[in-house]
Amino acid sequence: MILNHTYRLYPDNQQAQLLDEWLETLRVSYNYALREIKDWIASRKCPMDRCSLEFEYIMSADYPFPSYHQQQNNLPKAKKEFPRLKSVPSQVLQTNIRRLHDAWDFFRERGYGFPRFKKVGQMKSMLFPQFKTNPVTGWHIQLPKLGKVEINLHRPIPDGFVVRQVRVVKKAMGWFAVITLYSDLEIPDPSPHGHAIGVSNCNQNP
Repeated sequence: MILNHTYRLYPDNQQAQLLDEWLETLRVSYNYALREIKDWIASRKCPMDRCSLEFEYIMSADYPFPSYHQQQNNLPKAKKEFPRLKSVPSQVLQTNIRRLHDAWDFFRERGYGFPRFKKVGQMKSMLFPQFKTNPVTGWHIQLPKLGKVEINLHRPIPDGFVVRQVRVVKKAMGWFAVITLYSDLEIPDPSPHGHAIGVSNCNQNP
């Protein structure tokens, strides 16, 4: 069974500034990966012998499609070229690339909704995909490279459930954590029991 609970976060000024920086870094990373996909597509739209060298970025014909795994594997190299990537937790960067390719798969399956570049301020959330131990302790949640963040745990985590992932969301009213909880507990489907009775509509005219 999977549950999603939303809680209010209260990061201090330093943590809030770091979260804002991470969102902007994720936005730039998302746009960079999307640009690579668009360049790959554009380089195959026109005949190779008369593509415009001025307006088209031509990739080699044997250059593979920039898949999720390829772009994910390129992250260590990208961190050396763009040091700002190092400040963001590695798994958060990976799930950001996964978000792009989920949008790409949606477009391919349905034929509409091509992924768009994100403008400044449009990246509103980041996903921490897994935790080795329970990150929630009392009135705090422990997030990688961020430390303990105050959380309003107005609804306790049910017994038998573990934290699977945490999505940190920025809204106009502040920061929130959408915590995904998982349990092996299965709720059985209700089966008919007792005796069936018939109900007639007394308002019907004879």
